[in-house]
Amino acid sequence: MVTNTKLIHHHYSPPKGFKAPQEPTYQASTVIFPSVSAMRSTEWKNKSGYTYGLHGTPTTFTLEERLASIEGALHCQLVPSGLAAIALVNLSLLKSGDEVLLPSNAYGPSTALAQGELARYGISHKVYDPLSLNDLAQKISPQTRLVWLEAPGSVTMEFPDLLALAALCKERGVTSALDNTWGAGIAFNAFDLNGKGLGVDLTIQALTKYASGGGDVLMGCICTRNPALDDHIKLTHMRLGLGVGAADVQAVLRSLPSMALRYKAQDASARFLANALTTQSVVAQVLHPSLKACPGHEHWQACCVRSKLKANGHEEGGYEEGGYEEAGYAGGGFEGNAASIFSVIFKPEFSQAQVDKFCESLQYFKIGYSWGGPMSLVVPYDLETIRPQHSQHTGLARGRLVRLCIGLEDCADLLVDLKRSIQTAFH
Repeated sequence: MVTNTKLIHHHYSPPKGFKAPQEPTYQASTVIFPSVSAMRSTEWKNKSGYTYGLHGTPTTFTLEERLASIEGALHCQLVPSGLAAIALVNLSLLKSGDEVLLPSNAYGPSTALAQGELARYGISHKVYDPLSLNDLAQKISPQTRLVWLEAPGSVTMEFPDLLALAALCKERGVTSALDNTWGAGIAFNAFDLNGKGLGVDLTIQALTKYASGGGDVLMGCICTRNPALDDHIKLTHMRLGLGVGAADVQAVLRSLPSMALRYKAQDASARFLANALTTQSVVAQVLHPSLKACPGHEHWQACCVRSKLKANGHEEGGYEEGGYEEAGYAGGGFEGNAASIFSVIFKPEFSQAQVDKFCESLQYFKIGYSWGGPMSLVVPYDLETIRPQHSQHTGLARGRLVRLCIGLEDCADLLVDLKRSIQTAFH
């Protein structure tokens, strides 16, 4: 045997039984079979075997199973990004002549996808008010096959009555899909919102956010309890050739054990800062679901406080008497879960140039999209453009909006930074 052949076909295999805190990373396109019969009989769809890298490796299967467990689901598919997850659900479940409904506060690229590619494929869409069950009920038609939900809404943070919306979709026989990136499987169980198994049919997450936690990985996932839906998604996933890199999967696996700790720490900092900013004279409104002034606060309370306690074996009731804090779920003085992101609307007398100066004056908040990573971020938005109906439907104050995404910096430093920037830009 010549040297080149020995380099490829070496007889050595390492001994089995090696265990370590992190799972090994399997990088493969080609999968080797022991025989032709094994190749022909191996099944990848139920994760009982491996056929090709795109269809799964021990590394991707491990992450999928862990994510399904966190979400309260039974099935999970990995995709290259959160937006890819949204696109895959749409392409798996919709065909020409079908209709999809989107909330008016949907993630912008999701709406753009419906207006662009889906429309070209003959799939229509309508927009509904997520805070109005009646509006959704009126807009579901015989052609409606899919309803998208967001909790809370993108940028403006309205929290819908998830249980009522999911129940309506079930009643009408329409598939419901939730963008659960904010909840991350931690804030509530999207598949069991009432403790009796009533919930959404599908969830997607941008694992780019909390699951990754480092601001350095792009990935998404789709979870469901329904095997028929999972089969649809799996086969479309296969036909589109969607794959994720093994190194990226390993990076998420490495971050996953600390996700709940990071989520709660960032949640506590975000709520502290959101409450602090409500006292600033330049601020018209702070949009954080845990604040009573935020549209849909009572829905957040029902979903992320009461349902979470019931899921952990605590009876409903006692909230007004402080029972939730006594039960040990206060999390630094706060009940429930609320993630690390909120928005601030500055009073309308301030110009866009002043708001931009506020963002640029911040020392620890960097200007950039995304959230869930270690670094705090800030982005100004044009409220009139992204929510032109805001005054009529969502009860938001007039003014210019800035979204803040809280990282893992010291909370006191972030508060000083915010107050200093307010002083620089508005006084």
